[in-house]
Amino acid sequence: MKITFYGHATVELETGGKKLLFDPFITPNELAKHIDINNLKPDYILLSHGHGDHVADLAAIQKNSGAKVICIAEIAGWLGAQGIDNTHGMNIGGSFKFEFGRVKMVNAIHSSSMPDGSYGGNPAGFVIYTNEGKNIYFAGDTALTYDMKLLADDNIDWAILPIGDNYTMGVDDAIKAAGFVNCQNVIGVHYDTFPPIKLDKEEARAKFIKAGINIQLPEIGGSVDL
Repeated sequence: MKITFYGHATVELETGGKKLLFDPFITPNELAKHIDINNLKPDYILLSHGHGDHVADLAAIQKNSGAKVICIAEIAGWLGAQGIDNTHGMNIGGSFKFEFGRVKMVNAIHSSSMPDGSYGGNPAGFVIYTNEGKNIYFAGDTALTYDMKLLADDNIDWAILPIGDNYTMGVDDAIKAAGFVNCQNVIGVHYDTFPPIKLDKEEARAKFIKAGINIQLPEIGGSVDL
């Protein structure tokens, strides 16, 4: 298993021979200009919410790959109106068994609307209970919330957490979030893309290490073996 970071909050999880791409925002990101989205062929695309910095490359990648889109029901309806009908709509607290494992949609504290201003339902995170026996938490864009404590007994092996602050939780709250979900391995996302979320990586690493947490901040295009 591995996770590849494509900038901002875009990551791809490879598990059980399948590729799961989360929140595709690559071509508008100047930091990810060396990534060619035509080379991305995910089997599934998972969307945490509808903001443009999470769905910008959705249509192009889905058309190119034929991927099934897993998202909240309102976004699935919106995608259908855009001609993308290979979707699986869910809602907060629900789970579904896919060929690679079980996906549970969990709460996130943020906002959500589609690029055209349409209602995007509630923002969400995902827990992926893989068939390979490892459980991955993709928090989405979120503030720190006590709801994360509900995952403390779910044996989360890796947590993908936003750490850029301003629009989401920052480093200090992400460290608390790791404690809430009882996970010692974190991949940080949602930083550096815009001036308000510029991250001091060395300071961030030092804080996580002091808290006893394994923090990974891969370069764009880089991977972490799980």
